[in-house]
Amino acid sequence: MSINVDLRQLVYALSDALDLVGVDDIAHGKRVGVMAAECAKAMQWPAAEVHFLFDLGLLHDIGVSSTATHQHLIAEFDWAGSQAHAETGYGLLKDFAPLARMALPVRYHHTRWDALLADRQLPLELARQANLILLADRVDAMAAPFFAGGQVLQHREPIRREIAARAGSYFAPELVEAFLAVSAHEAFWLNLESNALANYLADMLATAQPYQASNAELMQLATIFAQIVDAKSSFTHTHSLGVARVARRLAEHMGVSVDHCEKLEIAGLLHDLGKLRVPDAILEKPAPLDEDERLVMRSHSFETMQILKKVRGFEEIASWAADHHEAPSGLGYPHGLDGAKLALEARILRVADIFQAMVQDRPYRPGLSRQAVSHFMAELQGRNSIDASIGGVLQAHLDELIQLARASA
Repeated sequence: MSINVDLRQLVYALSDALDLVGVDDIAHGKRVGVMAAECAKAMQWPAAEVHFLFDLGLLHDIGVSSTATHQHLIAEFDWAGSQAHAETGYGLLKDFAPLARMALPVRYHHTRWDALLADRQLPLELARQANLILLADRVDAMAAPFFAGGQVLQHREPIRREIAARAGSYFAPELVEAFLAVSAHEAFWLNLESNALANYLADMLATAQPYQASNAELMQLATIFAQIVDAKSSFTHTHSLGVARVARRLAEHMGVSVDHCEKLEIAGLLHDLGKLRVPDAILEKPAPLDEDERLVMRSHSFETMQILKKVRGFEEIASWAADHHEAPSGLGYPHGLDGAKLALEARILRVADIFQAMVQDRPYRPGLSRQAVSHFMAELQGRNSIDASIGGVLQAHLDELIQLARASA
């Protein structure tokens, strides 16, 4: 496989998935990135460091997939459970070489400045990076309620006073001084509104050093985001990983090219990105969803497309992932495409998605037996809900695919 993808562009797109966790407020990471970058500029830090802090802001909450956790983080200035997601983020980033430099600042981005100085585990440079993200993060937690109504300028002074009062305790005095200097001007706050954010993101992408991603890096980054999605609910733990494995093996059995098999595996890892915007209560509900809940759930494949279509070189991957709930009968969603308009890879992904969900143990029920899942998939095939040729291959390799679907890692 050779996909011509700028890793930075992919990271920027995938940061949209992290922002979805806010549900009603979906730009937290971007605003933190802008504020951190603007403070770094005020302190005359090098351009490369400004770009790093912007990227760090985008990804600082990579350990958050729960809407409940996100609500705590924006509703309370400090929260006893805040360190858990920082540790999770550290674990996700530390072994991914292109982003490993972010791991320690992410780990400590909810640690107070006085605690960082007392502990002395972090080099001073990394401590400042982590603390600047904490400062920007807390500013956004206080400002977020006012963006929708266009009232943030009217509320900036109480926010500035709150940050100033915590200099030396929560925040490094030099960082507070830089924040107070840049936030005295309207442009600092107006840059955080939606249209300005999009322009700022485009400018940062245009001026940053491109990074050509290797095949292994693409797969590893996709796996990281699959873990974020799967961690959102105990009901779907390891689902994306299982779907990716089953989809690839089905494609191999059907003679799909190696290039497309590898792209399909990535699509499988990323197919449920949009679920990060689904509230925890819906994903965790151990009972049938009502009509409103079903509508919320059905939006996730459309959200996945909105994220992935921004990445040049991911056109096929984005299409296959977005179409994994379309059906040959034309009764799927979100577009109601019939089988003639669906790529083989999208049809394979649909089968893998349904099959993995049925055989995987869930907290509220055990996975279906071999006989039960065979019967269930045959019924779907009979109703033209899944592609008949793919269904036949699945039945022919049922034991192997069940083992792949149930593998925990």
